Amino acid sequence: MAVNDHPSMRYPNTHLFEPVSVTYPSILTATPILNASPFQVLTAREVTRFFRDIYNDLYYDFYLAIGGSLEDEAINWSLHLSKLASTGIKILILLGGLGIVYWLASYLLKHLPGRKDGKFRQVLRLTLRLSWLFASVLVVMSQLNFETNTVKATAKAGMWSVLFYLAWYNLGYLMEKTLKNYGLNASIEQLLFNLMSMLIIIMWIASVMSQFGFDIVSVVAGLGIAGIAVGFAAQATLANFISGITILIEQSFQVGDWVSINGKEGKVVQIALRTTQVLTRDNITVIFPNSTVASAEVINLTSKNLIRFDIEVRISLESDIETAREIIVAVVKDTKEVLERPAPTATVDKIGDFGVFFIVRFWVSPPHVARMPFIKELMREHIKAALDNAGIKTPYPHMQILANPANPKTTSPNS
Repeated sequence: MAVNDHPSMRYPNTHLFEPVSVTYPSILTATPILNASPFQVLTAREVTRFFRDIYNDLYYDFYLAIGGSLEDEAINWSLHLSKLASTGIKILILLGGLGIVYWLASYLLKHLPGRKDGKFRQVLRLTLRLSWLFASVLVVMSQLNFETNTVKATAKAGMWSVLFYLAWYNLGYLMEKTLKNYGLNASIEQLLFNLMSMLIIIMWIASVMSQFGFDIVSVVAGLGIAGIAVGFAAQATLANFISGITILIEQSFQVGDWVSINGKEGKVVQIALRTTQVLTRDNITVIFPNSTVASAEVINLTSKNLIRFDIEVRISLESDIETAREIIVAVVKDTKEVLERPAPTATVDKIGDFGVFFIVRFWVSPPHVARMPFIKELMREHIKAALDNAGIKTPYPHMQILANPANPKTTSPNS
C-alpha cells in the first residue's frame, strides 16, 4: 500500500486521527535528550511522532481485520463490530449444532451391541471425530468469507486426509492379519510397515496438494531428479540400505543368533537398514556395514537346535587307550552343559612323536554357545585331573640324552 493510500494521509481533517491523546512529560522538550550519543539525538516531537505512527498503524490494522475498508470515508466501528458479532454468533450456533450431532452419534456408537474395545468400533469413533473436526473448520471458513473454491478444496483435502489417516491407523492391524501365516520375523514386518507408512504419507501429501492446484507430475519429476542426484552422492549408504533389506528378507541370521563375521564372533543384537550390530563375549559392540556383511563369510552357530564342538586331549604312548577313553568320556558326560544325546565321543585322531592324540566331540544347545570358551577350559582341567588320578601321563615335548658307558681298556691290534 502506498503511503498516500493510508487513511491518515487521505483524510487529514477527519476524526479518524482524533483518538490519540498524548500528555508529554516535562522532560520531553524541544531540546536534545541529554547524555545521548550524537547518532541517537531525538527531539520530543520525533519521539511523539514515532509512537503516534505505531498507534495509528495498530488502530487501522484492527479496523481492517474486523471488516473495514480503506475506501470508507470514516471509521464506522458500530457497523463492523456488529457484523463481527453476528458472524461470531453464527459460527457459535453452527458449531453448537455440529457438537450436538457429534454427541448424538457418539452416544449411539457407545450403545451399539458388541465389544466396546473392538477394532471396528475404534475405527468408527476415530472417523466420527475427524469428520466433526473438519466440518467445524469448514463452518468457520464459510462464515469468514473465504473463497468458494478454497472451501471446496479444503473439504476435499479433509476427506482425503481422513481416508489416509484411517488407512495408516489400521495398517499395523491389517499387516498383522495378512503376514501372520508367512512366518516373517519382526524386523521384516517393521520394514514393511515403515515402507507402507511412507507410501501412505506420500500419497496423502500428493492428494492434498492436487486439491489446491499443484501440478503433481512436475513435483514428482523434480523429486525424481533430486533422488538421482542424492543416489550418486550417497552410493555407499544406498548399498548398505539395499544389503540390509536383502539380509532381512533372506533371514540368514536373526537378532539373537550367535554368528561369526570376518573373524568377529558374537550375538546379533540389531539388524538395521544400514548396519548390523554384534555383541562379543567381551561385551564389546562391533558394528558392521550391511554391504560388508552381505559380501562376507557369515557362520551362524545357532541356526540349528544342536551344535557340536570338540577339544584335543593327549596321552603318553605307553598309556592304555581304552582306559583313557573311558575316563575322558566320563568327564565330558559329567559336564552339565553337554547333551546326553547325541552322546559324546573320544576317538584317536593321530599318533604323534610325543603321544596319542584324542579328538573329543560333544553337543550343546544354542544358549550355551556364548560360554563355550569357558566350558572347554573347565573341561580340559577336569580331564587332566582325572587322567592324573588314574596314573595316565600327559606327554610333553622333551629331549633325553643317553651317554655311552665307559669302554674297558682294549689292546692295540699291533701289540
